[in-house]
Amino acid sequence: MSRDTYENPLITRYASKDMSYIFSDESRFSTWRKLWIALAEGEKELGLNITDEQIDEMKANIYNIDYDLAAKKEKEFRHDVMAHVHTFGTACPKAMPIIHLGATSMYVVDNTDAILMKEALLLIKKKLVNVIAVLSDFCMKYKDVPALGYTHYQPAQLTTVGKRASLWLQDLYLDYEEINHVIDMVKLRGVKGTTGTQASFMSLFDNDSEKVKKLEELVVAKMGFKEAFKLTGQTYTRKVDFYVLAALSGIAQSLHKATNDIRILQSQKEIEEPFEKSQIGSSAMAYKRNPMRSERIASLSRFIISNEANMANTVTTQWLERTLDDSAIKRLSIPQGFLAADAVLGIAINVFNGMVVNEKVIEKHILEELPFMATENIIMEAVKRGGNRQDLHEEIRVLSMQSAEQVKKFGKQNDLIERMYGSKIINMTKEEIDATINPSNYIGRAPQQVEEFYNETIKPILEENKELLGVNIELNV
Repeated sequence: MSRDTYENPLITRYASKDMSYIFSDESRFSTWRKLWIALAEGEKELGLNITDEQIDEMKANIYNIDYDLAAKKEKEFRHDVMAHVHTFGTACPKAMPIIHLGATSMYVVDNTDAILMKEALLLIKKKLVNVIAVLSDFCMKYKDVPALGYTHYQPAQLTTVGKRASLWLQDLYLDYEEINHVIDMVKLRGVKGTTGTQASFMSLFDNDSEKVKKLEELVVAKMGFKEAFKLTGQTYTRKVDFYVLAALSGIAQSLHKATNDIRILQSQKEIEEPFEKSQIGSSAMAYKRNPMRSERIASLSRFIISNEANMANTVTTQWLERTLDDSAIKRLSIPQGFLAADAVLGIAINVFNGMVVNEKVIEKHILEELPFMATENIIMEAVKRGGNRQDLHEEIRVLSMQSAEQVKKFGKQNDLIERMYGSKIINMTKEEIDATINPSNYIGRAPQQVEEFYNETIKPILEENKELLGVNIELNV
């Protein structure tokens, strides 16, 4: 590794080798060559003077790429595609006359972009399914464990640990649906010529429209796709790139929200992300256990979310059939968007698979607030035993004010329940009062909601994608 040149941390620190390979030079330029071979094969099958010997020569040199020669040619031509045409032709002298026959640069550039994005989306889907799997296990394990719920970050009614996590899960389910939609949306540019009219191919095939149409069908099938876009200019519509990055942004939004919650809960010592035996939380404070993985997800997610705007702006500024101001931004935004999304999903699998729930801390926090929440239920139970509702309400109001004063002014524990034990107006025994304030009485249908969502929505997804389950995640840092 060079130490005197900037290295992209998405490659060196965060993303997986699988995602890094998809956008590597070898992957990209070997795909260009496969597209040139598919075009030549299709043209030969439809009657052009191309030989098996030429095609075999091309196939034998798919990965024999002289990158030094390509760089030299690009500096000379100021054109990356023609540099690689000549580099491929140098390795394949017999095929040189027919490489790129009838095509425009976007034949290889745009079709390759579609192919690589499809591969990357399938890898994203695989990791997203695994995130959903490990998080759903967590939701089901803790679906019955009461926890203090918050609105406006103020204590509200109780929820459960699993129900809160199922809200994260539901967001990821929506992302899964969107990823599937975008995977289906990505199609090849096809064989369309310079401005999308297929005029050059009409010339090659003596204005035989059916042969030109058939050529595109052959190339699309050879490259493993079902269809190409019906209409293009020189490029496929950049709306596709926007929708791809928007889907990645959706995943980032979901994981940013989830890890924000985890960071808050870790501050309260209720839930903690994994912390390894030799991990150092702070260079100064040896006792600290910082939620650094959740923070890394948040940080990378902000990059992914902001990256969406790059393609939105690119869509709006395309001129007529094509303008080149999309090229540089696509080289940055699309690979880096996928690399970052791959990274956050990998980290999320690690976090959700190893979260620690401190149930006693959660119970302590519940009991600090539950007495106030339980007052209405206690009034109703006391009325059932012959009490006067108005007298009970006033008694509990006074006792609540006294207890709140102890908590707020003097930092003492909430002693409302103990005060109720000694009340002559509240005609209930200690055991009856304790039974009324059991946290499980205040979680509503939270456990059933988690079960229903899992069984009706998540379980079918996991069964449908069972071959994708089980990825090995190793974090670099």
